Amino acid sequence: MRVLGYLLIGIFFGIVLMKSEAASWFRIYEMFQFRSFHMYGIIGSALVAGIIAVQLMKKKGIKSFYGDTIHFIPKQKSVYRYFLGGSIFGLGWALAGACPGPMFALTGAGYLPVLIVIAAAIFGTFIYGLLRDKLPH
Repeated sequence: MRVLGYLLIGIFFGIVLMKSEAASWFRIYEMFQFRSFHMYGIIGSALVAGIIAVQLMKKKGIKSFYGDTIHFIPKQKSVYRYFLGGSIFGLGWALAGACPGPMFALTGAGYLPVLIVIAAAIFGTFIYGLLRDKLPH
């Protein structure tokens, strides 16, 4: 039953990504050239909604769908690792024209060449797993 719920949420998320044009290569291209506010508006509103949701979860003690307590573990502050990781992520996003969520939405919409990008992302995750202990955290 859980899998069906996750599947339905994923399908809904994919539809929202496609209808809002957040998965559009042209919109992403415009964003990286600072030609359009469209993607910055989507990302910014998601950021604000996320901040509000996390603060409400912390203050109200909201539990997960399964009744478990949600724990927020503070992360180490480090400019170097966030700059390096963000730069790698942004470079991959710019080269591929999609970040991880829209990659799957694009596949579902029938853009099959994005399967190459998904394979590269999985390979990159594998390489990260091999090098994780040697990287700054």
